[in-house]
Amino acid sequence: MTDLRDQTFLVTGANTGIGKETVRVLALRGARIVLAGRSAEKTKAAIDEITAETGNARLDHLPLDLGDLTSVRAAAQQFLDSGERLDVLINNAGLAGKRGMSASGFELAFGTNHVGPFLFTELLRDHVVASGPGRIVNVASTGHYRAKGIDWEAVRRPSVTRTAFDEYCVSKLANVLHAQELGRRLEGTGVTTYSLHPGAIASDVWREVPFGLRHLMKLFMKSPAEGAKTSLYCATSPDVADETGRYYDNEREKQPSSVVTPELAAELWERSEKWVAEG
Repeated sequence: MTDLRDQTFLVTGANTGIGKETVRVLALRGARIVLAGRSAEKTKAAIDEITAETGNARLDHLPLDLGDLTSVRAAAQQFLDSGERLDVLINNAGLAGKRGMSASGFELAFGTNHVGPFLFTELLRDHVVASGPGRIVNVASTGHYRAKGIDWEAVRRPSVTRTAFDEYCVSKLANVLHAQELGRRLEGTGVTTYSLHPGAIASDVWREVPFGLRHLMKLFMKSPAEGAKTSLYCATSPDVADETGRYYDNEREKQPSSVVTPELAAELWERSEKWVAEG
């Protein structure tokens, strides 16, 4: 358990599930942690609980709604204005099982799980580079294997499938592609990137799934504590310090979907840049 007292971590979606367990372990290791999320009340409760358990009071809340690009810009600016270093950004927040559109005009899962995190990362990445050797971690999903590609028109329309699971899988494919292209663009800067599957986890990401189905699903899932292991591995392990742009599952590198190509990653990046410039 490496001592992390000299490092600052920013974790999105950190007041519940995998994010909360990730913060708990980082706090035990002495890290300074900023928990980014929508609910100040839930985040304060998580901070109080983790501080009481670990004795680490170096935890703060950063207001952030990833579905709203105005909120994303405000959150990034608030962090930059603090003057704090940023060693590791963990894009953990995710949404599944809900249909609709994001506040910024994207299919709900795609807007929340990819477009918002893409902009947030772009606004903070130079600061991660300036802070010294650092890491950027995208929590994706094995669901990305289900996606056959990205329909560029569909991601600008409301969800069409009944459970929005197919749309969720496309957003997770985007997480893997984003980490790959970001790793290429940051090569030589000392900042490395990662995407990962945390496992099928009984976390709050499924909060929008109808109660009966949600309860049944969770019976067959791992705990959030188990789910945090690969996030922590990618964020802190010296074993992967020199690797970048790769995909991990169960604390091991794994070959991503055949759809994950440099060409698609580059196209997604170019389109994402245009989307956030417009939004």
